Amino acid sequence: MIVSLRGVLEAAGTDWVHLQVGGGVTLRVSVASNCIAGLGAIGSPVRLFTHLRFTDEQPVLYGFPTSAARDVFLTLLTVSGVGPRMALSLVSTLGVDGLQQAIEAGDVTALSAARGVGRRTAGRVILELKGKLELDTGAAASATGAGDGEVVDALTALGYSAAEVRRALAGLERAPGQSLEDRIRLALGRLGGG
Repeated sequence: MIVSLRGVLEAAGTDWVHLQVGGGVTLRVSVASNCIAGLGAIGSPVRLFTHLRFTDEQPVLYGFPTSAARDVFLTLLTVSGVGPRMALSLVSTLGVDGLQQAIEAGDVTALSAARGVGRRTAGRVILELKGKLELDTGAAASATGAGDGEVVDALTALGYSAAEVRRALAGLERAPGQSLEDRIRLALGRLGGG
């Protein structure tokens, strides 16, 4: 089983990357859309934690920036009716920490915001996984970025749910020298749809 890859980022799409792993071999890896920006520019060295899955058509390699994200993906696959595309959609939409919080809070709306996830499936995910996603708090924090706890606190005080805030933060890049106020302003822009 292939559990991780190190290589050079050759190309990236909306939900995949091409990773040159050496010896002239380039692999196509399906990844969560919210992690592509964090991998760096084309030509950057990359490490992905992976899961190889065989389908009728071809083998598919799924890659994640952290082992916690891969573990959540694998846990989602244990839920009846949740396949790899749906699990990847959930990880892309909510991130590791957001998924854990949505499941523990029973937030069907947050889970059904992921592409391809209906309310019935979201309810099944909650039913089957509530209390089972015990994540390392350090790994969970890295999924939405270090120091984002203050951003979440500030925006939940304004009436947004923690899951909404974490979804907004999952797609934001952290710029050098970015202040707490800047991060809050950017998250508010995403929450407001602009």
